[in-house]
Amino acid sequence: MSDPTRALADLVDTDLGTHTASYDEAAAILYALAVGAPEDRLDLVYERDLRVLPTYACALGLWAVEAAGRLGAYDPTRSLHAAQRLVVHRPMPSSGQIEMRGRVAAVLDKGKAALVQVEVTSREFSATYDIFLPGLGGFGGERGPSSSAAEPVEMNHSDHYATSRGLAVLYRLTGDRHPVHIDPEVAAANGFARPILHGLCTLGIATRILAGQTGAHPADLTELSVRLTAPVLPGDEIEVRSGVRDGVVRFEAKVGETAVLRAGTARFSGTR
Repeated sequence: MSDPTRALADLVDTDLGTHTASYDEAAAILYALAVGAPEDRLDLVYERDLRVLPTYACALGLWAVEAAGRLGAYDPTRSLHAAQRLVVHRPMPSSGQIEMRGRVAAVLDKGKAALVQVEVTSREFSATYDIFLPGLGGFGGERGPSSSAAEPVEMNHSDHYATSRGLAVLYRLTGDRHPVHIDPEVAAANGFARPILHGLCTLGIATRILAGQTGAHPADLTELSVRLTAPVLPGDEIEVRSGVRDGVVRFEAKVGETAVLRAGTARFSGTR
């Protein structure tokens, strides 16, 4: 019998190949609507002067996460999205094609779990996905650097956003077809009472709200990093809190008293 943890450790530096994503204005608008863009924000929902939300890049890069799951070292239906990073190199076109390359950047041993880091690069953006694998740690691999505590920033902005019960069904049309977001049996196997909202949907909502809190345009996002710490259930109300220091937006999001996004940082061009 093969050793799955040994195969998991061997994934480091695996080339996941290339992929070209094609999308049109309707797909970009669908994404904006799925993360709560209002109908009067015409430059996000109307093709005339359309600007694409940069967090759409995270959805476009998911092909590499799926490719890593197909390598056979772990069951992708028992994996969870734990953190996301994004660097925007230039604005995404309102429609067209984006060529990307993917690789497994690291496999970390967290003791009771493993963490696979999948990296996607393109001319438009670079994105890194941390994929949490419960029960697959303990194989003697590198644990990874400890996260240093950031200097506290006053969270002096707060907004609430009520998600709809059908939001996960809508958001999956942007490209993330993981069954944990629609199949009750898969959700139950992962310990959830019912299908959960996509972490990237929560992040897209929060990032759009952050722009409003800081007076920036949501399409002017240049950098983003966050931990996805708890699931949101479709229908939950999300509170987004933020504060700015030296041009860096620090943020978090909660549902009630539960933190669903933590240690978030973002930059928007022109923010001070």
